[in-house]
Amino acid sequence: MTTPSHLLPPDPLLPIPIDQYRDGNTGIAFAHRLKSDKPGPKVLITALIHGNEVCGAHALDLLLTSGFKPLVGELTLVFCNVAAYFRFDPLQPTASRCVDEDMNRVWADDVLASQRSSVDLERAREILPLVREADFLLDIHSMQTESPALVLSGPHAKGRRLAAQVGVPPFVVADKGHKAGLRMRDHGGFGDADAPQNSLLVECGQHWQKPSRAVAIETMLRFLIAVGQAGPDILARHGISAAPPQAQTFVEVTDAVTIESEDFRFRKEYRGLEIIAEAGTVLADDGAKPVRTPYDNCVLIMPTKRLKPGQTAVRLGRILGPAR
Repeated sequence: MTTPSHLLPPDPLLPIPIDQYRDGNTGIAFAHRLKSDKPGPKVLITALIHGNEVCGAHALDLLLTSGFKPLVGELTLVFCNVAAYFRFDPLQPTASRCVDEDMNRVWADDVLASQRSSVDLERAREILPLVREADFLLDIHSMQTESPALVLSGPHAKGRRLAAQVGVPPFVVADKGHKAGLRMRDHGGFGDADAPQNSLLVECGQHWQKPSRAVAIETMLRFLIAVGQAGPDILARHGISAAPPQAQTFVEVTDAVTIESEDFRFRKEYRGLEIIAEAGTVLADDGAKPVRTPYDNCVLIMPTKRLKPGQTAVRLGRILGPAR
């Protein structure tokens, strides 16, 4: 039986103490930099952009306690929305997603430079220098539903190529983000097809399910291998097979269904990555307006349970060939 996303399942993955990481060594709270003796890329791995997505905190904690040192360059690890994370309440676990607003919709330059203020936006401004200096970024997330894990590679070929180098999770989704605001993984050079910077956002599975921790850790380690900061032996040290578990499926988002009314309802419960065979199939009703699939074999990506006007209800995608 599936546990509703607003409740904790039996034996859940829970937040861990992170107070010991408050001071860091970057001048920014909860941000730690690990340096190699050799030149190389500046790599950034982030967790807790959403405070209730705890698998990333587990992954960073593992790396920080393991004594890891990058083979080349610099690696910066950041626990991002710690104010939201510290609000966790097991009776209302989703309430710790943010404090005032979604921290992963504030990364447009005009928003960051504006007079607007919120707890989440101020924290984004604090860590902005770390984002701007990074050559590679891995942003670790989890999902409301028990959907298979996936990685969001952004709209450009460079992101799909990096995802293929990492090799996990099994689904790679190329997308342009949300109308509600720019994500961190699309900020600056990360969102420029011709810029050398590259980024991935991994969705590791349902927030409170323990397998999301394993996905976060394996993706993080394989990402470090892909960018040259770790050797393949790091996998064996953490009990992970060197071979990726399965071939990846690449999906391109073609449409995002943005909720227009207060009365949006899906026709049935979707977890994500369902393939709807026939074009014109009604997925939902947005008030009196039916929402239909635009083509055959339409893939549903990350349907939300936060059914509020202006939010993305679900993204729709086509299956692609391998990354090029």
